[in-house]
Amino acid sequence: MEYIKKGKTVEQLAEADAKVQDTVKTILSDIRDRKDDAVRELSQKFDKWNPDSFKLSDEQIQEIVGSLPEQTIEDIKFAQAQVRNFAQAQRNALQDVEVETLPGVILGHKNIPVNSVGCYVPGGRYPMVASAHMSVLTAKVAGVGRVIACTPPINGEIPAATVAAMHLGGADEIYLLGGIQAMASMAYGAVGMEPVDMIVGPGNAFVAEAKRQLFGIVGIDLLAGPTEILVIADETADAEMCATDLLGQAEHGPTSPAVLLTTSRELAESIEAEIGRQLETLPTADIAGVAWKDYGEVILAGSHEEMVQIADDIASEHVEILTEDPQYYLDNMTNYGALFLGKETNVAYGDKVVGTNHTLPTKGAGRYTGGLWVGKFIKTCTYQRLTEEASVVIGEYGSRLCDLEGFMGHKEQCDLRVRRYKKEAVN
Repeated sequence: MEYIKKGKTVEQLAEADAKVQDTVKTILSDIRDRKDDAVRELSQKFDKWNPDSFKLSDEQIQEIVGSLPEQTIEDIKFAQAQVRNFAQAQRNALQDVEVETLPGVILGHKNIPVNSVGCYVPGGRYPMVASAHMSVLTAKVAGVGRVIACTPPINGEIPAATVAAMHLGGADEIYLLGGIQAMASMAYGAVGMEPVDMIVGPGNAFVAEAKRQLFGIVGIDLLAGPTEILVIADETADAEMCATDLLGQAEHGPTSPAVLLTTSRELAESIEAEIGRQLETLPTADIAGVAWKDYGEVILAGSHEEMVQIADDIASEHVEILTEDPQYYLDNMTNYGALFLGKETNVAYGDKVVGTNHTLPTKGAGRYTGGLWVGKFIKTCTYQRLTEEASVVIGEYGSRLCDLEGFMGHKEQCDLRVRRYKKEAVN
């Protein structure tokens, strides 16, 4: 392969990550020690927001929802219907199991929803309305009993559409709180929140790092940091569509990687000019342009087989397939967050409305996990039940295997049952 354009080096990225880690560690420690006082100071500092209560009352929520145009409510409901339909299909695919593996040996598993979940919905420059569908609604479809949702105010104002989406998605509690302080409050319990069992949702590098450091105190869905896009294209793709889709994700933030991987030298060498042309009129060029400059890459490959190999090495969050045969990539790729197959779809569809979840693995995590889905909110827990006769059979094997490893207390658990039930069987 050949790099036509490269982004920041591994060393530069590692240095930036280290700074984020140190900042998050300090803030989490402060919130753990001082709880509400620390949270309020951070909210005032970063969001200029320090209300009597961060939790919205039912009356406030109804007023906020009622302030929105009818078309906005209809659009949110349409998007949520698509997300709910697909999430319900996924939930239906998760079945409890019970099987008799040997005479009298009954093994099974139950799919049990997590009891409580905290959902983070990003704000900042963009009110991420769709993230409410992806986390709150999906948790409810999974059967989570208590779902709380946090989103930051935007320039001191309540993001009405985001609050409406949280409410319509089924959130039991809604808080106007952002960033690291929101993640820590959900995990530790602060400003009126009871601690949850799990925190989910996308966010910037600081939110993603907070989730990473809080893992263990609470469960997390996955590390979903700054968004990524990989466009895989051959000679059938055009520069306009490739550039549009690359910039469409680059506008998320100045650290969002956007990569073009192609077998077409003509496309590889012309994309920079097309990116420049579109940046001249793109309203979010101030962000997208920085992301492309610092994190954009163009890679020229020799074949579709090589593009699959490179794409699996990158393990990008979003992968668009703009080739003559998109099915080839579905059949052969193994590492990605979500695939967008063919020119007729794009990442924006997945982000906002089509129904698949947009909270997806970043920074190579697609090598070992998929994105957020109902299964992330489900604990698959096993159980066993044996007859006395079966306990004797299993116990005799177990006794010898425990002795082999030197676990004599384990061995006695087996031996006790063999003595008791073998004797009773004889009597």
